[in-house]
Amino acid sequence: MPNLFSDEAKKQRDGVRPLADRFRPRVLDEVVGQTHILGTNDLLRRMITSDTLSSALFWGPPGTGKTTLAHVIANETKAHFESFNAAKIGVADIRRIIAEARSRIEQNNGRTILFLDEIHRFSRSQQDVLLEAVEHGIIVLIGATTENPAYTVNNALISRSTVFQLEPLTENEIATVIRSALTEQRGVGGLAISITDEAIAHWSKIADGDARRALNALEIAIGSAQNKTIELEDAQQSIQKKAVRYDRHGDGHYDHASAFIKSVRCGDTNGAIYWLASMLEAGEDPRFIARRMSIFASEDIGMADPRAMEQAAAAWLIVERVGMPECQLTLSQLVIYLSKAPKSRNVDKAIWQARDDIKHQRTVVAPSNHDPEQLPTITANYFE
Repeated sequence: MPNLFSDEAKKQRDGVRPLADRFRPRVLDEVVGQTHILGTNDLLRRMITSDTLSSALFWGPPGTGKTTLAHVIANETKAHFESFNAAKIGVADIRRIIAEARSRIEQNNGRTILFLDEIHRFSRSQQDVLLEAVEHGIIVLIGATTENPAYTVNNALISRSTVFQLEPLTENEIATVIRSALTEQRGVGGLAISITDEAIAHWSKIADGDARRALNALEIAIGSAQNKTIELEDAQQSIQKKAVRYDRHGDGHYDHASAFIKSVRCGDTNGAIYWLASMLEAGEDPRFIARRMSIFASEDIGMADPRAMEQAAAAWLIVERVGMPECQLTLSQLVIYLSKAPKSRNVDKAIWQARDDIKHQRTVVAPSNHDPEQLPTITANYFE
């Protein structure tokens, strides 16, 4: 006999669920995007459809489907499925899950899949508790993270897992998600709302590959609609410019810095200014940028323009004394100067080659005939 109170409670809970959660794909064929890992003959699809999934890490930006894939696996697998946020699970919980998983195997009740969202927030000690269970197949671990696993996940766990990198959805894929939500009953298909192509195109572009963000904007626009048609202006008001995705202590920090240095090195002034602005907009410490530019002045310009060091030293001093926002002008001037300056790595090569010779005890010193007034002759050619 159905429990009317339980059914009513579920209905009430579903009524307050955000559209992005309510419209989450349930099976593999409903997933949009990630065709590089979910294509017909690709590994992840074959692992899911054959129910032979081994431990895996899903790594990618927000809104690309990491948690969605975990829900799809939960729906399509015959294994027992446990789901936690890594920040909210304790060692005692982990030990309990491992004990129950071992019991299921011994009683021939199948495998246990443990999904940990935000696994980069999982402490190393907690990861160590899981390691043996993962290694022996007691637990199939699925982790989701926006951070590079190489820096945030135990190396032993990485070596026992397959890392799948998820990519931001394309504008066409975001548009597909929006149009599907408009027609399906579990989306907003039951509402008499029409949306212009311009509005959908705007969401698809501004969402920056994040399907969740696009669906949130759709829900806001519908909830605040003044009439039955949502137009471009409504779409613009429902979604704001996305903050620059940048982690000052993680992968994004080094990716931006690398792009910045490469632009200056190849003389791409426009590119260098763009990456400088991107770092400053994201809150990067201007002193870090000044330090990198000072290194660049010696390493990549050197004797081709000795004034580059003077410019870098002066800019660093101004950055220290003035700070933001005024020092961004100083940094911009320095970046333009270094980008346009002639480049030479002879100074860099000279010192490292000399140190390498000393380290490996190569003979580069010619005899001096024991004359104390005569310097030994260095036969190596470090600088021309």
